[in-house]
Amino acid sequence: MDNFFIVLWAAIPPLLLLGYYCWRVQFTPSLLWLLLIFIFGAISGFAALKLEFLFEDVANSVVNWRWLQYSLFGVALRQLVEIGPIEEGCKFVAVIIPICYLQRKYQLRASSVFIFTIAVALGFTAQENWIYLFYGTASILNRVIGTPVHAMFSAPWGYALGIYISSRMRLHQYKKSIPKAWINSVICHSLANVLSNAGGYSAPISFLSYVLFPFLLWMFWRLEQLLRRVEGKRPIVLIYGHTPQHRYWQRGLVLFALMLGGNAIFGLFLLVRDLSPLSLSQLFYPNVLWFILSRFSLNFLFGAIAWVIYRYLRYSARRRYFT
Repeated sequence: MDNFFIVLWAAIPPLLLLGYYCWRVQFTPSLLWLLLIFIFGAISGFAALKLEFLFEDVANSVVNWRWLQYSLFGVALRQLVEIGPIEEGCKFVAVIIPICYLQRKYQLRASSVFIFTIAVALGFTAQENWIYLFYGTASILNRVIGTPVHAMFSAPWGYALGIYISSRMRLHQYKKSIPKAWINSVICHSLANVLSNAGGYSAPISFLSYVLFPFLLWMFWRLEQLLRRVEGKRPIVLIYGHTPQHRYWQRGLVLFALMLGGNAIFGLFLLVRDLSPLSLSQLFYPNVLWFILSRFSLNFLFGAIAWVIYRYLRYSARRRYFT
C-alpha cells in the first residue's frame, strides 16, 4: 500500500471520531488546539514505542523477557508492567503539557479536558494505525474497529483530571482520584490486550476471546457515561432496584446484554474478516450467500435481544423515577 494511503487510513477514522465527539460536546476548544493536541497524541505514540523498546532491552538483560511472552501469564505480565503503564503514561503527559499552558490563560471546563484526553488518545491511535498498516501486521478493518479503544482506555483518568482542573477549589480528594483512575486505565488497557491475545492459545484459554468484545462494549458505555457527567447531564441509570435481589437480577440482565451485544459485534467482525478475501462475484455463490445470511441473522438476533434488554432496563428505571 502506498505511504500516502496508509497515512490516510491511519488518520481519517480517528479524526472523524474526534469530530463526532466535538459535535456532541457543547463547549469545545478551538479546532486548531484540538488538531495540535491530536498531533501531541501521535508524538506520544512514537515516544511510547521507543520507551517499550528500551524497556525490553533492559528486561532482556535481566531475564529472558521474550521467552516469558510465550505463555498467557507472560503476556499478562508484559501488559501490566510494560505496555499499559508506558502507553497510558505517555498519553497522560501529552494531555498535561497543553493543559499547563492553557490554564494560565483560561478556566478550563471539565468537558474541555475530557475532549483533550480523547484527542490525545485518538492521535495515539493514528500513530499506532500507521505502524500496523505500514508493516502489514493488521488489516484496515481491524484498525478501523479498534479506533475508539485508546479513548475508552484513557477515559477514567481524563474524567478525574477534568474534574480536578475545572474545580475552583483544588480539593485534595479530587487530586487523589487521578492516580486511582490512571491505575484503573492501566488495568483495563492490559486486560483488553490480554483478552485479544487469548484466541491464539488452545482451549479453554482461547474461550477468553469471547469476553473481549463484551468488555470493550462495557468500556464504551463507561466512556459515554463519563462524557455525560463532564457535561453536567444526568447519567443513564440501568440498575435501580431497592432490594439486593432486585439489583442482582438487574446486574445479571446487564451482564447478559453485554455478552450478547458484545459477541454479536464480534460475530459480525469475524464474518467480515472471513469474507474479505472473496471477490464480489464469489459473495453471490449459493453456499457463500447462505453462510452470510445465516451468520448475519444469528448475530443480528443476539444484538436485538441485547438492545431489548437495554431498553427495558432504561424504561423501567425512568418509570420508577417519575412515579
